[in-house]
Amino acid sequence: MEHQSPVLKEIRLHGTKSFPCAIYRTHPSGNGTFVKHHWHDEVEILYFSAGQFLLEINMEAFPVQSECIYFINPGELHSISAKTGSHWEDAVVFSPDILSFDSYDDAQMRLIKPIQSGSLLFPRYITSEHPAFDPIKSAFTDIVHSFGQMSVVDDTPPSKDVPADSSAVTNDLTSQLYIKSSLLYILATLSKHRLFAPTEQNLDKRVESIKTALTYIKDNYQEKIYIADLAGEVNLNEQYFCRLFKKAIGLTPMEYINEYRIKQTRRLLEETNLSVTDICLECGFHNLGNFLREFRRHTGTTPLQYRKNLAGNAE
Repeated sequence: MEHQSPVLKEIRLHGTKSFPCAIYRTHPSGNGTFVKHHWHDEVEILYFSAGQFLLEINMEAFPVQSECIYFINPGELHSISAKTGSHWEDAVVFSPDILSFDSYDDAQMRLIKPIQSGSLLFPRYITSEHPAFDPIKSAFTDIVHSFGQMSVVDDTPPSKDVPADSSAVTNDLTSQLYIKSSLLYILATLSKHRLFAPTEQNLDKRVESIKTALTYIKDNYQEKIYIADLAGEVNLNEQYFCRLFKKAIGLTPMEYINEYRIKQTRRLLEETNLSVTDICLECGFHNLGNFLREFRRHTGTTPLQYRKNLAGNAE
């Protein structure tokens, strides 16, 4: 999972093309959401060492106040918030395809293939008191070791040698073998304790509606977007849609749209030499005054000063 990515379905590759697996460490800088609502096609295993977090998965809230491990299944909408002083969280994100066997043995047919097809789900979480926790944490630690670029899972805060927000991939054959074996060990442990569950046939239509709306915003943020457009995409009346969106995301649809547009303006200020006016129009703001007010509200500065600060930091 890319922890500072756009609030949408992630389109970046986790890991490499030949080995789609990566690890991430994120340390929250204060209160609020530091991993925004998104979803991806990979499995994600999250380790929380301590602190106070709020993990939201498919519109359901899960407070985290002690050491635990969470699992995010493919396609699940999720976000993470933290309170000041919270420890970091570590994540392993991988495609189940890397565990697949050519031979059609029981492990392939009864476990890995159902995980690939989405008919078998990982458990939501495991607390430190569960008998499966210690072996899974140990395997998780071995995975982090195998990437060789981040510290192990322990009780030591990130040091100056390990950035607060860091990630790692690997093309090393030996490391990949160790990682695959550790992931298979996690699967075996979950299977031993009968923690996998079959997929419920009735998908939560509310979650699918939110994902559809987020995708529509991503694809159309450069144009005028009306609430009626979003509500029509998911076949809901405007009033109900607005309540549902606010409940799921924590922002009104227009607040979210403006936030997403500002995110794109910051990217263009960082990566291009386009004028502020051109960026304003490129990102769906059709009124320069409104754009400047929104930009200052989100960043505390003006677009020109933001770009100037970037140039100063790069020197």
